[in-house]
Amino acid sequence: MSVGLGLKPLVACCALFAFSQVLPAQAAAPAHSAGVASAGLRVAVVDLQRAVFQTAEIQKADKDMQAKYTPRQQQLASLQKEIADIANQLQNNGNKMTPQQAADLQAEGQQKQRDAQRMQQDLQDDTTSDRNEILSKSTQKMTDVVKKLAEEKGIDVVVDSRTILYFKPTMDLTNDAIAAYDKAYPAK
Repeated sequence: MSVGLGLKPLVACCALFAFSQVLPAQAAAPAHSAGVASAGLRVAVVDLQRAVFQTAEIQKADKDMQAKYTPRQQQLASLQKEIADIANQLQNNGNKMTPQQAADLQAEGQQKQRDAQRMQQDLQDDTTSDRNEILSKSTQKMTDVVKKLAEEKGIDVVVDSRTILYFKPTMDLTNDAIAAYDKAYPAK
């Protein structure tokens, strides 16, 4: 079992939240004809998910989580091997054992199976909790960085590139956002 951060699905949800935070004034703006922006409106695009995932902070957090949870993954793998060994013993040598020996070995295997299930659930819960906390904080910080970057560049609207069918590459602020984030929040 590989824990990994598996951050991408959660970032999609966080990106929607962050996107709604980046554009609060857009709802109050007067409606325009479909696809037509007013003269002088400066629009930029950012891939919020890529921006968050490519920050030095998130990359370090991923490595830290791997280091933190690898011992527990190894312990779980060892327990699963013990369970497989017991199942092999019962299958290959069950007819050579006394009924009591077979029952004891089967009970031991069942207990180890329950322990493994509990251990796996605890590991999943802990990694999910850590991942959610990391992503929530990083996405909020990236949203703040994008807002500040937009203000500095005189941009009126920033949209997430995953919701757009086409845009000119010169409108993309993603690399600028990553650089600004890494400068504001260096990985420790």
